[in-house]
Amino acid sequence: MEAQENKVALVTGANQGVGFQIAKALAENGYIVYVGSRNLQNGLDAAEKIGYKAKAIQIDVTDKNSVENAAAAVQQDFGKIDLLVNNAAVSHAGSPGRTLEEIMASNRPSISSVDEMRTVWETNVFGVVVVTQIFLPLLRKAMSPRIVNVSSGLASLALARDPENPYAPHFELIYGASKTALNAVTVAFANELEKSGIKVSAVSPGFTATALNNFQGTDSVEVGSLEPIRVALEEDGPTALFTGPNQEVYPW
Repeated sequence: MEAQENKVALVTGANQGVGFQIAKALAENGYIVYVGSRNLQNGLDAAEKIGYKAKAIQIDVTDKNSVENAAAAVQQDFGKIDLLVNNAAVSHAGSPGRTLEEIMASNRPSISSVDEMRTVWETNVFGVVVVTQIFLPLLRKAMSPRIVNVSSGLASLALARDPENPYAPHFELIYGASKTALNAVTVAFANELEKSGIKVSAVSPGFTATALNNFQGTDSVEVGSLEPIRVALEEDGPTALFTGPNQEVYPW
């Protein structure tokens, strides 16, 4: 009975940034929230700050065993999950301590490191696929199951070729293209799962000041989290939609 009454969510990469804000908002709205973190202690600290029914869980999206262990824990606790938020992401795998401008310069397609590209895509793309596949059996047991993938406005190929878009020149192979691939993953899952009632969407926080951009974004994490939070809480929304700040619908 408890498993059916409680709404259960998992947010990956929820120990800081946008993921933390999403987890906090879900907890405030009555969800039991698993605060996913590669480092369990960081997750425990974040869950303590959130309070309510937040529960820390160790999950490294690049480690299949870690993901399977997390799914087994949720299965044992509640037997289902209502909402999966694939938020965990990295923007680069190069030298730490660089400015955003330095990172962007080194990520130009003509000189970017394929090894770095593989590392970033392992988290941003393949990790999302692994987590989604492993948690699908738990999502299928929920009444209104949803998957929300935290993407980026940089992911849109249409916007990347729009001369009016000031961010278009910064589309690159490591982070930007990884989010485009994430959008493709979103559409693929949405197409397959639509008949089963599982909704899958992508959402961009906008240019938010987080560790992904060395905290050089123009929006606060609170502002940047507004649209991801709205989408996460929306149980009767559409599937296969890509939105950004102020509910703007982005082209794929």
